[in-house]
Amino acid sequence: MPELDLLSKGMTTCQGCPMELIARAALDTLGPRTITMTPPSCSAILTGSGDETGWGIPSVQTVLMSLPAFASGVSEALKIRGMDDVTVMGFAGDGGTFDIGLQSLSGAIERGHKAVFICYNNEAYMNTGNQRSSATTLGASTKTTPTGKKESAKNIDFMLLHTPLVYQATASVGNIPDFKRKLKKASTKDGPCFIHVLAPCPSGWKFPTDQTIEVAKLAVKSGAWLQFEREDGKITINQKPADFELINEYLDGQKRFGRVTPEIRQRIIAEAKGRYETLCRLAELDCLV
Repeated sequence: MPELDLLSKGMTTCQGCPMELIARAALDTLGPRTITMTPPSCSAILTGSGDETGWGIPSVQTVLMSLPAFASGVSEALKIRGMDDVTVMGFAGDGGTFDIGLQSLSGAIERGHKAVFICYNNEAYMNTGNQRSSATTLGASTKTTPTGKKESAKNIDFMLLHTPLVYQATASVGNIPDFKRKLKKASTKDGPCFIHVLAPCPSGWKFPTDQTIEVAKLAVKSGAWLQFEREDGKITINQKPADFELINEYLDGQKRFGRVTPEIRQRIIAEAKGRYETLCRLAELDCLV
């Protein structure tokens, strides 16, 4: 009898959506001894409502602001039952992580609950029509910032460096083997882990649906998205940006940046360089740009 898929085929995600790919890669790595929870979000398409779900593992749709609180309770229940071989996986977008779920995430991390929190970041509230979130990039047009966002995105990765995560990493849908390696490492840790995955959204970012992986790769190559991990107090940079001027190509390939002025463009590049220089200092590397 063939083994059942841990995530059903034929899910009704948007064409070119990387969120489903990230979920499949996660379960390929973690296996059937996994319990997942998602907030109302794009990932609710996978979880469903009522008695039907696309997951082939135990799953629940939480309320938007408290997925990590749900995960905390499940983690403690598993500990009481001695079920150390079961992974608790929180799976949320940037709205449920950066914004509405941030307080709950902070609390779960501070209390030290064993769970793997995955944030697939598509840089807006995409499930409700592409409204800006605090993860939305400076200059990007959304339904609520039609002339372009005036504020820089929240740097949640640097914020979480000051929390007692036992493992922290960034990843990209453009490099699934790297994501799986980091997730495998997180699954062995006895405490809270956080993996932040860039998830380019064709619908919201306005690029062709067959270019999702290429956009993700260019984000890393240009330095718009940094690849690193923190383990045992040490920060490791996984891939150095090739050329920050490639950010111009990255912006030009997405119609959401159609209103970006030359001044905003230079500010985006300068801020990307600044983030990398800070990361280099934290990693104790001499790689200033």
